[in-house]
Amino acid sequence: METISENKAFGGTQGVYRHASNATQTDMTFGLFLPEEAQFGPVPVLWYLSGLTCTHENAMNKAGAQGWAAEQGIALIFPDTSPRGDGVADDAAYDLGQGAGFYVNATEAPWAQHFQMWDYITEDLPNTVFENFALDPARQAITGHSMGGHGALTIAMRFPERFASVSAFAPICNPTDSDWGRKQLNAYLGADEEKWAPHDATLLMHATGFDGPMLIDTGADDQFGDLLKTEALAHAAAARRQQMTLRMQPGYDHSYFFVSSFMEEHIAFHADALYSA
Repeated sequence: METISENKAFGGTQGVYRHASNATQTDMTFGLFLPEEAQFGPVPVLWYLSGLTCTHENAMNKAGAQGWAAEQGIALIFPDTSPRGDGVADDAAYDLGQGAGFYVNATEAPWAQHFQMWDYITEDLPNTVFENFALDPARQAITGHSMGGHGALTIAMRFPERFASVSAFAPICNPTDSDWGRKQLNAYLGADEEKWAPHDATLLMHATGFDGPMLIDTGADDQFGDLLKTEALAHAAAARRQQMTLRMQPGYDHSYFFVSSFMEEHIAFHADALYSA
């Protein structure tokens, strides 16, 4: 593992690191904020999965999360959103290819060789960070924005024993029920829709739910509202009697101005779950 940079921040350290990924067969870069408490022992972890077109830098630089995480003594992990490099498949569209991994293990050409983002987030990167940093694997939570919210919700519902809590900012909630979402799922996973279901938060809510607290914020003026399908997840949660707080925030859009406005509340929400785990 290579250290790209380390900067003191809010009493702790904001680092950026690069490592060779077994999952993607590429070098991957991630950000990690360690609070001051990590000097004395393992600290709880909050994973933040970013959205389309983002790298590890977007949330690290724009979400305003480090100060609130430092107050709670929580580490933040900012993974990249896809494999990258000259030998990695790409597409001219913003919603496919590099920057648009959708947190799935692709099975279709030309994506299958490197786009194994599910394994990267759930196995490869956790193995790396828990081996190299003072992080507590028994206290993990997960959040994300947009495509990253989709990833956070689906990963949490597939690994409920791992995460004390899950939250999301404007998540993609029901991609199998939109032409736009079906485009990506078909490209990465093929035409068999049974393979899509494990990557649809609404279908997972119907099937299994999540054994823990959930918090979702979406802007009422989100410019991608029709694609997010927030209402479908709300109906599924109500039908399942899932504990979930869903807030439509008046006047807010899809941007990081929206994300940063509610970051304090999300980190406090996760802190409550992490310290009672």
